[in-house]
Amino acid sequence: MFGLHQAENHFDSFDKIMSLPKILKQHGIKTGIIGKKHVGPEKVFPFDFAETEENNSILQVGRNITLMKLLTRKFLNETGANPFFLYIGFHDPHRCGHTHPQFGEFCEHFGNGDSGMGLIPDWHPIYYQPEQVQLPYYLPNTWDTRVDVAAQYTTMSRLDQGVGLILKELEDSGHLNDTLVIFTSDNGIPFPNGRTNLYDSGIMEPLFISSPLHKERKGQVTSSLGSHLDLMPTILDWFGIEKRLMVENNEVNGHDLTGRSLLDLLPKDKSNEVIYASHNLHEITMYYPMRMVRTHQYKLIHNINYYSPFPIDQDFYLSPTFQDMLNRTKNHEYLYWFKTLEQYYRRPEWELYNLKHDPEELNNIVKKNTSQEVFMSLKNKLNAWQKATHDPWLCAPHAVLENKGSYKNNMQCLDLDNAI
Repeated sequence: MFGLHQAENHFDSFDKIMSLPKILKQHGIKTGIIGKKHVGPEKVFPFDFAETEENNSILQVGRNITLMKLLTRKFLNETGANPFFLYIGFHDPHRCGHTHPQFGEFCEHFGNGDSGMGLIPDWHPIYYQPEQVQLPYYLPNTWDTRVDVAAQYTTMSRLDQGVGLILKELEDSGHLNDTLVIFTSDNGIPFPNGRTNLYDSGIMEPLFISSPLHKERKGQVTSSLGSHLDLMPTILDWFGIEKRLMVENNEVNGHDLTGRSLLDLLPKDKSNEVIYASHNLHEITMYYPMRMVRTHQYKLIHNINYYSPFPIDQDFYLSPTFQDMLNRTKNHEYLYWFKTLEQYYRRPEWELYNLKHDPEELNNIVKKNTSQEVFMSLKNKLNAWQKATHDPWLCAPHAVLENKGSYKNNMQCLDLDNAI
Protein backbone atom coordinates (compact mmCIF):
# COMPACT_ATOMS: atom_id res chain seq x y z
CA MET A 1 0.00 0.00 0.00
CA PHE A 2 1.26 3.46 -0.90
CA GLY A 3 -0.87 5.37 1.61
CA LEU A 4 -3.34 5.10 4.47
CA HIS A 5 -6.53 3.13 3.86
CA GLN A 6 -9.02 5.21 5.84
CA ALA A 7 -10.75 8.54 5.16
CA GLU A 8 -9.88 10.63 2.12
CA ASN A 9 -6.82 8.62 1.20
CA HIS A 10 -8.45 5.15 1.02
CA PHE A 11 -5.57 3.28 -0.56
CA ASP A 12 -5.89 -0.48 -0.89
CA SER A 13 -3.46 -3.36 -0.89
CA PHE A 14 -3.29 -5.75 -3.84
CA ASP A 15 -6.20 -8.18 -3.69
CA LYS A 16 -4.20 -11.42 -3.47
CA ILE A 17 -1.48 -10.43 -1.03
CA MET A 18 -0.86 -13.09 1.64
CA SER A 19 -1.16 -10.83 4.65
CA LEU A 20 -0.25 -11.80 8.20
CA PRO A 21 -3.84 -12.38 9.43
CA LYS A 22 -4.63 -14.39 6.30
CA ILE A 23 -1.63 -16.71 6.78
CA LEU A 24 -2.28 -17.10 10.51
CA LYS A 25 -5.94 -17.97 9.90
CA GLN A 26 -4.84 -20.69 7.47
CA HIS A 27 -2.85 -22.23 10.33
CA GLY A 28 -5.75 -22.24 12.78
CA ILE A 29 -4.59 -19.16 14.70
CA LYS A 30 -7.34 -16.80 15.88
CA THR A 31 -6.63 -13.19 14.88
CA GLY A 32 -7.85 -9.96 16.43
CA ILE A 33 -7.37 -6.22 16.04
CA ILE A 34 -8.36 -3.44 18.44
CA GLY A 35 -7.86 0.26 17.72
CA LYS A 36 -6.02 1.84 14.83
CA LYS A 37 -6.10 -0.11 11.56
CA HIS A 38 -5.26 1.92 8.41
CA VAL A 39 -5.07 -1.12 6.07
CA GLY A 40 -7.49 -2.63 3.56
CA PRO A 41 -9.38 -4.14 1.90
CA GLU A 42 -10.91 -6.40 4.53
CA LYS A 43 -10.65 -9.50 2.34
CA VAL A 44 -6.86 -9.09 2.37
CA PHE A 45 -6.77 -8.48 6.14
CA PRO A 46 -9.49 -10.83 7.45
CA PHE A 47 -9.31 -10.53 11.23
CA ASP A 48 -11.62 -12.84 13.17
CA PHE A 49 -12.19 -10.16 15.81
CA ALA A 50 -12.16 -6.50 14.75
CA GLU A 51 -12.99 -3.42 16.83
CA THR A 52 -11.42 -0.53 14.95
CA GLU A 53 -12.21 2.97 13.65
CA GLU A 54 -14.12 1.23 10.86
CA ASN A 55 -16.91 0.20 13.25
CA ASN A 56 -16.25 2.43 16.29
CA SER A 57 -15.07 5.90 17.23
CA ILE A 58 -11.26 5.91 17.22
CA LEU A 59 -11.44 7.85 20.49
CA GLN A 60 -13.09 4.84 22.08
CA VAL A 61 -11.20 1.89 20.61
CA GLY A 62 -7.88 3.78 20.39
CA ARG A 63 -7.82 5.95 23.54
CA ASN A 64 -10.41 4.61 26.00
CA ILE A 65 -8.11 2.20 27.81
CA THR A 66 -10.95 0.78 29.92
CA LEU A 67 -12.90 -0.17 26.79
CA MET A 68 -9.74 -1.53 25.16
CA LYS A 69 -9.11 -3.62 28.26
CA LEU A 70 -12.63 -5.06 28.10
CA LEU A 71 -12.37 -5.77 24.37
CA THR A 72 -9.08 -7.58 25.01
CA ARG A 73 -10.78 -9.63 27.74
CA LYS A 74 -13.59 -10.53 25.33
CA PHE A 75 -11.13 -11.64 22.67
CA LEU A 76 -9.10 -13.75 25.08
CA ASN A 77 -12.25 -15.35 26.53
CA GLU A 78 -13.41 -16.29 23.04
CA THR A 79 -9.98 -17.68 22.21
CA GLY A 80 -9.61 -19.92 25.24
CA ALA A 81 -6.58 -22.20 25.05
CA ASN A 82 -6.18 -21.84 21.28
CA PRO A 83 -3.22 -19.99 19.71
CA PHE A 84 -3.93 -16.36 18.88
CA PHE A 85 -2.54 -13.15 17.41
CA LEU A 86 -3.93 -9.88 18.80
CA TYR A 87 -2.90 -6.50 17.41
CA ILE A 88 -3.74 -3.48 19.60
CA GLY A 89 -3.33 -0.06 17.99
CA PHE A 90 -3.29 2.70 20.59
CA HIS A 91 -4.09 6.08 19.04
CA ASP A 92 -2.64 8.14 21.87
CA PRO A 93 0.68 9.10 20.26
CA HIS A 94 -1.34 11.00 17.63
CA ARG A 95 -2.71 14.52 17.75
CA CYS A 96 -6.46 15.05 17.84
CA GLY A 97 -6.82 18.75 18.63
CA HIS A 98 -7.54 19.51 14.98
CA THR A 99 -10.52 17.13 14.92
CA HIS A 100 -11.68 17.22 18.56
CA PRO A 101 -10.36 20.55 19.89
CA GLN A 102 -12.68 20.40 22.90
CA PHE A 103 -10.62 17.52 24.26
CA GLY A 104 -7.27 19.28 23.95
CA GLU A 105 -4.32 19.14 21.58
CA PHE A 106 -3.58 15.44 22.17
CA CYS A 107 -7.01 14.59 23.63
CA GLU A 108 -5.43 14.88 27.06
CA HIS A 109 -8.85 15.86 28.50
CA PHE A 110 -10.80 13.03 26.88
CA GLY A 111 -12.06 10.65 29.54
CA ASN A 112 -10.55 12.53 32.49
CA GLY A 113 -13.90 13.03 34.23
CA ASP A 114 -14.11 16.82 33.80
CA SER A 115 -17.49 18.22 32.78
CA GLY A 116 -18.26 17.20 29.21
CA MET A 117 -15.09 15.16 28.88
CA GLY A 118 -16.47 11.74 29.78
CA LEU A 119 -14.74 9.28 32.06
CA ILE A 120 -12.23 6.51 31.51
CA PRO A 121 -12.32 4.72 34.88
CA ASP A 122 -8.85 3.19 34.56
CA TRP A 123 -7.13 6.40 33.48
CA HIS A 124 -5.41 8.48 36.12
CA PRO A 125 -4.23 11.59 34.23
CA ILE A 126 -0.72 12.88 34.80
CA TYR A 127 -0.16 16.52 33.90
CA TYR A 128 3.27 17.88 33.09
CA GLN A 129 4.63 21.38 33.58
CA PRO A 130 5.94 22.95 30.34
CA GLU A 131 8.84 24.64 32.12
CA GLN A 132 10.06 21.23 33.35
CA VAL A 133 9.91 19.51 29.97
CA GLN A 134 13.30 18.54 28.53
CA LEU A 135 13.01 19.01 24.78
CA PRO A 136 14.91 16.76 22.37
CA TYR A 137 17.51 18.42 20.17
CA TYR A 138 15.34 18.47 17.05
CA LEU A 139 12.54 20.65 18.47
CA PRO A 140 12.53 24.46 18.77
CA ASN A 141 13.17 25.54 22.35
CA THR A 142 10.09 27.73 22.74
CA TRP A 143 7.24 27.99 25.22
CA ASP A 144 4.67 26.90 22.63
CA THR A 145 6.66 23.75 21.89
CA ARG A 146 6.99 22.99 25.60
CA VAL A 147 3.22 23.31 26.06
CA ASP A 148 2.72 21.07 23.03
CA VAL A 149 5.11 18.38 24.26
CA ALA A 150 3.67 18.50 27.79
CA ALA A 151 0.22 17.79 26.31
CA GLN A 152 1.57 14.76 24.48
CA TYR A 153 3.27 13.46 27.62
CA THR A 154 -0.13 13.54 29.36
CA THR A 155 -1.77 11.46 26.67
CA MET A 156 1.23 9.13 26.54
CA SER A 157 0.67 8.43 30.22
CA ARG A 158 -2.74 7.07 29.23
CA LEU A 159 -1.11 4.75 26.71
CA ASP A 160 1.38 3.57 29.33
CA GLN A 161 -1.42 2.77 31.74
CA GLY A 162 -3.31 1.04 28.92
CA VAL A 163 -0.39 -1.25 28.19
CA GLY A 164 -0.39 -2.28 31.84
CA LEU A 165 -4.10 -3.09 31.65
CA ILE A 166 -3.61 -5.25 28.55
CA LEU A 167 -0.77 -7.19 30.17
CA LYS A 168 -2.95 -7.75 33.26
CA GLU A 169 -5.68 -9.20 31.02
CA LEU A 170 -3.08 -11.48 29.46
CA GLU A 171 -2.00 -12.62 32.91
CA ASP A 172 -5.57 -13.18 34.11
CA SER A 173 -6.27 -15.31 31.02
CA GLY A 174 -3.35 -17.56 31.88
CA HIS A 175 -1.38 -16.65 28.76
CA LEU A 176 1.27 -14.31 30.14
CA ASN A 177 3.89 -17.08 30.22
CA ASP A 178 3.20 -18.57 26.80
CA THR A 179 2.73 -15.43 24.69
CA LEU A 180 5.21 -13.35 22.69
CA VAL A 181 4.64 -9.66 23.43
CA ILE A 182 5.95 -6.92 21.12
CA PHE A 183 5.59 -3.21 21.83
CA THR A 184 6.50 -0.62 19.20
CA SER A 185 5.11 2.46 17.45
CA ASP A 186 4.30 3.34 13.86
CA ASN A 187 6.16 6.61 13.29
CA GLY A 188 8.00 9.46 14.94
CA ILE A 189 6.23 12.10 17.01
CA PRO A 190 4.11 14.69 15.13
CA PHE A 191 6.65 17.47 15.46
CA PRO A 192 9.23 19.02 13.10
CA ASN A 193 11.90 16.52 12.03
CA GLY A 194 9.65 13.77 13.40
CA ARG A 195 6.79 11.96 11.66
CA THR A 196 7.02 11.80 7.82
CA ASN A 197 10.81 12.29 7.99
CA LEU A 198 13.52 9.67 7.51
CA TYR A 199 15.87 11.36 9.94
CA ASP A 200 16.47 9.29 13.07
CA SER A 201 14.08 11.59 14.94
CA GLY A 202 11.37 10.43 12.54
CA ILE A 203 12.10 6.71 12.34
CA MET A 204 13.54 5.70 15.72
CA GLU A 205 10.81 3.79 17.55
CA PRO A 206 10.48 2.01 20.87
CA LEU A 207 10.85 -1.74 20.47
CA PHE A 208 10.35 -4.10 23.40
CA ILE A 209 10.09 -7.85 22.95
CA SER A 210 9.14 -10.21 25.76
CA SER A 211 9.45 -13.91 25.02
CA PRO A 212 8.72 -16.66 27.57
CA LEU A 213 11.03 -18.96 25.60
CA HIS A 214 14.05 -16.66 25.87
CA LYS A 215 14.26 -16.02 29.59
CA GLU A 216 18.05 -15.69 29.42
CA ARG A 217 17.52 -12.45 27.50
CA LYS A 218 15.36 -10.82 30.18
CA GLY A 219 16.27 -7.17 30.65
CA GLN A 220 18.92 -7.23 27.93
CA VAL A 221 19.37 -4.40 25.45
CA THR A 222 20.91 -4.88 22.02
CA SER A 223 22.45 -2.26 19.76
CA SER A 224 21.59 -4.30 16.68
CA LEU A 225 19.66 -2.54 13.95
CA GLY A 226 16.02 -3.54 13.72
CA SER A 227 13.17 -2.53 11.44
CA HIS A 228 9.41 -2.93 11.21
CA LEU A 229 10.16 -5.10 8.20
CA ASP A 230 11.41 -7.59 10.81
CA LEU A 231 8.09 -7.89 12.65
CA MET A 232 6.34 -10.25 10.27
CA PRO A 233 9.31 -12.66 10.00
CA THR A 234 9.48 -12.58 13.81
CA ILE A 235 5.80 -13.51 14.23
CA LEU A 236 5.98 -16.23 11.58
CA ASP A 237 9.09 -17.59 13.30
CA TRP A 238 7.25 -17.64 16.64
CA PHE A 239 4.46 -19.75 15.16
CA GLY A 240 6.86 -21.95 13.18
CA ILE A 241 5.47 -20.85 9.80
CA GLU A 242 7.80 -20.75 6.81
CA LYS A 243 8.40 -17.39 5.18
CA ARG A 244 8.00 -18.88 1.71
CA LEU A 245 4.24 -18.89 2.23
CA MET A 246 4.37 -15.12 1.91
CA VAL A 247 5.68 -15.42 -1.64
CA GLU A 248 3.50 -18.18 -3.01
CA ASN A 249 0.22 -17.11 -4.63
CA ASN A 250 0.87 -13.41 -4.15
CA GLU A 251 -0.56 -11.07 -6.75
CA VAL A 252 2.87 -9.47 -7.12
CA ASN A 253 5.10 -12.44 -7.85
CA GLY A 254 8.66 -12.66 -6.63
CA HIS A 255 8.25 -10.54 -3.52
CA ASP A 256 9.96 -12.01 -0.49
CA LEU A 257 10.19 -10.76 3.07
CA THR A 258 13.32 -8.63 3.31
CA GLY A 259 13.29 -8.57 7.12
CA ARG A 260 14.62 -11.11 9.61
CA SER A 261 13.34 -12.71 12.77
CA LEU A 262 14.20 -10.79 15.95
CA LEU A 263 13.81 -13.75 18.30
CA ASP A 264 17.55 -14.27 18.41
CA LEU A 265 18.86 -10.76 17.89
CA LEU A 266 22.40 -10.97 19.21
CA PRO A 267 24.72 -11.17 16.18
CA LYS A 268 28.37 -11.13 17.17
CA ASP A 269 29.40 -9.02 14.18
CA LYS A 270 27.28 -5.90 13.73
CA SER A 271 29.59 -4.17 11.26
CA ASN A 272 27.61 -5.38 8.24
CA GLU A 273 24.14 -4.66 9.60
CA VAL A 274 21.99 -2.48 7.39
CA ILE A 275 18.34 -1.39 7.43
CA TYR A 276 16.16 0.37 4.86
CA ALA A 277 13.18 2.70 5.00
CA SER A 278 10.79 4.28 2.55
CA HIS A 279 8.15 7.00 2.54
CA ASN A 280 5.82 8.01 -0.27
CA LEU A 281 3.14 10.19 1.28
CA HIS A 282 1.29 10.68 4.53
CA GLU A 283 -1.87 12.51 3.60
CA ILE A 284 -3.02 12.30 -0.01
CA THR A 285 -1.56 15.71 -0.89
CA MET A 286 1.78 15.04 0.80
CA TYR A 287 3.57 13.34 -2.08
CA TYR A 288 7.26 13.30 -1.18
CA PRO A 289 8.84 9.89 -1.89
CA MET A 290 12.06 9.17 -0.01
CA ARG A 291 14.28 6.12 0.35
CA MET A 292 16.87 5.49 3.04
CA VAL A 293 19.66 3.08 3.87
CA ARG A 294 21.29 3.10 7.32
CA THR A 295 24.24 1.34 8.89
CA HIS A 296 25.59 1.81 12.39
CA GLN A 297 27.80 4.68 11.21
CA TYR A 298 26.20 6.16 8.11
CA LYS A 299 22.81 7.09 6.72
CA LEU A 300 21.93 7.95 3.12
CA ILE A 301 18.58 9.56 2.25
CA HIS A 302 17.33 9.94 -1.32
CA ASN A 303 14.78 12.75 -1.60
CA ILE A 304 13.23 11.72 -4.90
CA ASN A 305 10.87 14.69 -5.16
CA TYR A 306 13.48 17.21 -4.05
CA TYR A 307 12.33 19.72 -6.68
CA SER A 308 9.24 20.36 -4.52
CA PRO A 309 9.08 21.70 -0.96
CA PHE A 310 8.70 19.16 1.83
CA PRO A 311 4.94 18.93 2.66
CA ILE A 312 3.32 19.56 6.05
CA ASP A 313 0.49 17.38 7.36
CA GLN A 314 -2.77 18.98 8.49
CA ASP A 315 -2.75 18.17 12.20
CA PHE A 316 0.87 19.26 12.59
CA TYR A 317 0.17 22.49 10.69
CA LEU A 318 -2.47 23.52 13.27
CA SER A 319 -0.30 22.54 16.24
CA PRO A 320 1.02 25.19 18.65
CA THR A 321 4.58 24.25 17.70
CA PHE A 322 4.22 24.80 13.96
CA GLN A 323 2.00 27.87 14.25
CA ASP A 324 4.64 29.46 16.46
CA MET A 325 7.36 28.57 13.95
CA LEU A 326 5.24 29.95 11.12
CA ASN A 327 4.49 33.22 12.91
CA ARG A 328 8.12 33.70 13.93
CA THR A 329 9.22 33.12 10.35
CA LYS A 330 6.69 35.62 8.98
CA ASN A 331 7.81 38.18 11.56
CA HIS A 332 11.52 37.53 10.84
CA GLU A 333 12.07 36.34 14.41
CA TYR A 334 14.49 33.69 15.65
CA LEU A 335 13.02 30.16 15.72
CA TYR A 336 15.25 28.78 18.49
CA TRP A 337 15.76 25.85 16.17
CA PHE A 338 18.73 24.41 14.27
CA LYS A 339 17.04 25.06 10.91
CA THR A 340 14.92 27.66 9.21
CA LEU A 341 11.60 26.70 7.65
CA GLU A 342 13.15 27.33 4.24
CA GLN A 343 15.87 24.78 4.99
CA TYR A 344 13.23 22.35 6.26
CA TYR A 345 11.15 22.70 3.10
CA ARG A 346 13.96 22.72 0.55
CA ARG A 347 16.10 19.61 0.67
CA PRO A 348 18.88 18.35 -1.58
CA GLU A 349 18.42 15.17 -3.57
CA TRP A 350 20.91 13.23 -1.46
CA GLU A 351 21.68 13.53 2.24
CA LEU A 352 24.58 11.60 3.77
CA TYR A 353 25.34 11.69 7.49
CA ASN A 354 28.12 10.23 9.59
CA LEU A 355 26.05 9.18 12.60
CA LYS A 356 29.09 8.36 14.69
CA HIS A 357 30.34 11.95 14.61
CA ASP A 358 27.05 13.67 13.76
CA PRO A 359 24.15 11.81 15.49
CA GLU A 360 21.91 14.86 15.14
CA GLU A 361 22.23 14.74 11.33
CA LEU A 362 23.25 18.37 11.01
CA ASN A 363 26.08 18.10 8.46
CA ASN A 364 25.32 16.67 5.04
CA ILE A 365 28.66 15.30 3.80
CA VAL A 366 27.45 13.91 0.47
CA LYS A 367 29.54 16.33 -1.61
CA LYS A 368 32.78 15.89 0.30
CA ASN A 369 35.54 14.18 -1.65
CA THR A 370 36.34 11.98 1.31
CA SER A 371 32.73 10.74 1.40
CA GLN A 372 32.41 9.53 -2.18
CA GLU A 373 33.36 5.91 -1.52
CA VAL A 374 30.80 5.65 1.29
CA PHE A 375 28.22 7.48 -0.80
CA MET A 376 28.58 5.10 -3.76
CA SER A 377 28.59 2.03 -1.52
CA LEU A 378 25.36 3.03 0.22
CA LYS A 379 23.80 4.18 -3.04
CA ASN A 380 24.47 0.75 -4.55
CA LYS A 381 22.98 -0.99 -1.49
CA LEU A 382 19.88 1.18 -1.72
CA ASN A 383 19.56 0.54 -5.44
CA ALA A 384 19.82 -3.22 -4.91
CA TRP A 385 17.14 -3.11 -2.21
CA GLN A 386 14.82 -1.13 -4.48
CA LYS A 387 15.30 -3.72 -7.20
CA ALA A 388 14.66 -6.58 -4.76
CA THR A 389 11.42 -4.96 -3.57
CA HIS A 390 10.29 -4.01 -7.11
CA ASP A 391 10.22 -0.33 -6.15
CA PRO A 392 8.45 1.64 -8.92
CA TRP A 393 10.52 4.69 -7.94
CA LEU A 394 13.74 2.82 -8.73
CA CYS A 395 14.80 5.17 -11.54
CA ALA A 396 13.27 8.43 -10.32
CA PRO A 397 13.71 11.32 -10.63
CA HIS A 398 16.23 11.45 -13.49
CA ALA A 399 15.12 8.42 -15.49
CA VAL A 400 12.06 6.37 -16.40
CA LEU A 401 11.75 2.70 -15.43
CA GLU A 402 10.98 0.55 -18.49
CA ASN A 403 10.30 -3.08 -17.62
CA LYS A 404 7.61 -4.15 -20.07
CA GLY A 405 7.41 -4.92 -23.78
CA SER A 406 10.86 -5.15 -25.32
CA TYR A 407 12.32 -4.34 -21.88
CA LYS A 408 10.47 -7.11 -20.05
CA ASN A 409 13.56 -9.30 -19.63
CA ASN A 410 16.02 -6.43 -19.60
CA MET A 411 14.80 -3.75 -17.20
CA GLN A 412 16.28 -0.34 -17.94
CA CYS A 413 16.41 3.12 -16.40
CA LEU A 414 16.12 5.37 -19.46
CA ASP A 415 17.66 8.79 -18.96
CA LEU A 416 15.43 11.88 -18.92
CA ASP A 417 18.42 14.22 -19.20
CA ASN A 418 16.92 16.37 -16.46
CA ALA A 419 19.78 16.30 -13.98
CA ILE A 420 21.11 19.73 -13.11
